[in-house]
Amino acid sequence: MQPLTVSLVQGATRWHDASANRDYYGKLVRRARGSDLVVLPETFLSGFSNDTGASADTMDGEGVAWLRALAAETGAVICGSLAIREAGTVYNRLLWMRPDGTFQQYDKRHLFRMAGEHTRYGGGSERLIVELKGWRILPQVCYDLRFPVWLRNRRLESAAGGMDYDLAIFVANWPAPRRQPWRTLLRARAIENLACVIGVNRVGVDGNELPYAGDSAVIDPVGEPLVECGALEQVATLTLDPAPLLAHRERFPAWMDADAFTLDRA
Repeated sequence: MQPLTVSLVQGATRWHDASANRDYYGKLVRRARGSDLVVLPETFLSGFSNDTGASADTMDGEGVAWLRALAAETGAVICGSLAIREAGTVYNRLLWMRPDGTFQQYDKRHLFRMAGEHTRYGGGSERLIVELKGWRILPQVCYDLRFPVWLRNRRLESAAGGMDYDLAIFVANWPAPRRQPWRTLLRARAIENLACVIGVNRVGVDGNELPYAGDSAVIDPVGEPLVECGALEQVATLTLDPAPLLAHRERFPAWMDADAFTLDRA
């Protein structure tokens, strides 16, 4: 594992205006030049909308092409989620876009039924683990944060360093009235999984008149914040050093007492 420079892009997503969002987030991402990884919010080209006719793109549409070009221009991996229509179903799809144009994807597993997301979107069934500079990374989307079984980090003999992942990333549109659970759960997921955690949320007010308080953060494996953003537009950059993470796992190997289980992904 090598030091990993990460930029959190906390922006005020424009409602149902992909062109404006490409221009807006493009400028913010370019402020993060020199980073290995740039993290954008959930549905950053549309806002969190159930109007899939207005918000959904396709994998060969302008949004993915723009993201590919931006990753190539900046030399960074860029991740965030888009509303993507595929074979008649819309997915809240996180893309892990590399500078060479290759990518991996994760479809949001847990759909936010309180806003009707489960009636308009299809859910994913497979976790994605990606690697960057020796870090094993678990990218997730918003409501997934509330489900610790799905996120459980396990000791794997086949994994580099012995753990399933070293860093979990949550891209979100998490409204301000629920900001305390957001802040608390980011810390809980780091502590219980002996991993670093990044959460990137949006700010501003969306087309449903919901306010967002940001609170994007980087949390270390004992639950302490390394970066905490406020409620304004911000690009925050830091370099994650793997040494404290590995030392914590060595001196506090709680994974050795973890319960074994099998996860049903149906």
